[in-house]
Amino acid sequence: MTKIVKMETTMNKQSARVLFSNKTKQIVVEVICYLFVLLWLYAATNKILDFQKFQVQIGQSPILTDYAVIIAWIIPSIEIILSIALLLKRTLIAGLYASFGLMLMFTTYIIIILNFAERVPCSCGGILEKMGWTEHLIFNIGFVILALIAIIFQTQLNENKAR
Repeated sequence: MTKIVKMETTMNKQSARVLFSNKTKQIVVEVICYLFVLLWLYAATNKILDFQKFQVQIGQSPILTDYAVIIAWIIPSIEIILSIALLLKRTLIAGLYASFGLMLMFTTYIIIILNFAERVPCSCGGILEKMGWTEHLIFNIGFVILALIAIIFQTQLNENKAR
């Protein structure tokens, strides 16, 4: 019985790998990376151009108030570093994992704010400012899923190259 289950699991993994060609996986990974680069650079630029406003917004957060100054510098710096990492082959997979982690942190923050904060602070700046917190949550979840897809595809591409 164990042998049959192992064979089925192996066959399912192989079926999933064959579902998309390597060329398709490569294109999907590149598109997702470019989407993240656009997102990170847009977000970082927006924060830097109106740094005082961003710092005040962080300070208004019921969770981040005590760390507003340091967080206001760290977040745009990380977003710029991630943009660079996603454009370089050597750091691509690390950039994808870090983008996944950062989006997961932002998503978790929104969930905490929506469910546990006594008052909800104002949202991000720029185009994203037009979104409410629920829309922002959905947007972030979409990018978390995109990061996962890119990580899976890039890992498979790396495994294929190693063979």
